[in-house]
Amino acid sequence: MISVEEALSHILDLFEPLGTEQVSISRAQGRVLAEDVVATHDQPPFASSAMDGYAVRAEDAAIGTRLSVIGESAAGSRFDGTLGAGEAVRIFTGAPVPEGAGKVIVQENVKRAQGKIEIADGPNDSDFIRPSGGDFKTGTRLPAPRRLGASDIGLIAAMNVATVTVRRKPVFALLATGDELMPPGGELGPDQIASSNNYALKALIEQFGGSARLLPIARDDEDSLRAVLDLCEDADAIVTLGGASVGDHDLVRKVAQDSGLETSFYKVAMRPGKPVMAGRYNATPMIGLPGNPVSALVCGHVFLRPALNAMLGLGKEPLPRETALLGSDMGPNGPRSHYMRALLDSTAKSLTVGAFDRQDSSLLSVLAQADALLVRPPNDPARRAGDAVQIIRI
Repeated sequence: MISVEEALSHILDLFEPLGTEQVSISRAQGRVLAEDVVATHDQPPFASSAMDGYAVRAEDAAIGTRLSVIGESAAGSRFDGTLGAGEAVRIFTGAPVPEGAGKVIVQENVKRAQGKIEIADGPNDSDFIRPSGGDFKTGTRLPAPRRLGASDIGLIAAMNVATVTVRRKPVFALLATGDELMPPGGELGPDQIASSNNYALKALIEQFGGSARLLPIARDDEDSLRAVLDLCEDADAIVTLGGASVGDHDLVRKVAQDSGLETSFYKVAMRPGKPVMAGRYNATPMIGLPGNPVSALVCGHVFLRPALNAMLGLGKEPLPRETALLGSDMGPNGPRSHYMRALLDSTAKSLTVGAFDRQDSSLLSVLAQADALLVRPPNDPARRAGDAVQIIRI
């Protein structure tokens, strides 16, 4: 067995950034930017009002001053003249500030009658004018790589850019194996269970920017496995689920090796997730994950998400870890890294974490409640409540 760190290093060696494509910003949410976006203009492109009110010369902004209202400036329809002494222009939020104006008096501080206004309350320290280019200027860059969120999309649109260059979505072929598995929703026989880990991994991959293809469930015989593996030719990566251990019915590694798998490693000193393997299957990266649903999903976080990031050009790094304080005492850990399903509590002054009492690798109901993995290194000694530990958010 090798360590988790060694296994992840071997896996990341299998993956490189994929090619790029252009997409409309209306379809760019969650995609990974591959080329910088460059602003085409200053924003705002003109000095604009931050409030509804009246634009006046700075020297006219005093309590008791009476000014003649000579026009109006609205968003999309500016006042074209120049503001002179004793004059004011009615102005609305976002509208261009007239030439000559140095301040906007908010409408609540003004009395208006018969085409004139009187400044009735003390002007605020702010001039309520947003300067041209105050947000960004022509040539400002939104740098790649980055996973695009709603704020990024808004900024790109404001930059007057309609399409962006993003990494192509990696396509994962998911191959679940086992005579006992049936697709969810059907009638289960007395010895059958609903297949879950392939659906869970599909959701995980697509949540973090990939595309997953569910292949037919392969039965526990070599011909069935070969037939399903033949359906993986156009995938960017192959993930098998189950069948990678050493039992009489665990045939994935043997069949894959017979068909050209170059194995990088087999078995990792971790729990859950010991029977993990990886290599190249006819030049395509292949990762074999355990059949236990919790083991498969934990390994999906630990191994597949970094591999996905590598293909998306986000670097070759483990998932980030954070420090949290242990919520209760824990006994010593064994010789393998333990990724314990845990729940975070951020209501206290410091982030605390508590591991669930039940850590069996078949308990999806526990995993569904967890929002973190509490990572215990091999042979970690007993811990007391309040000790600092490492967590991965999931």
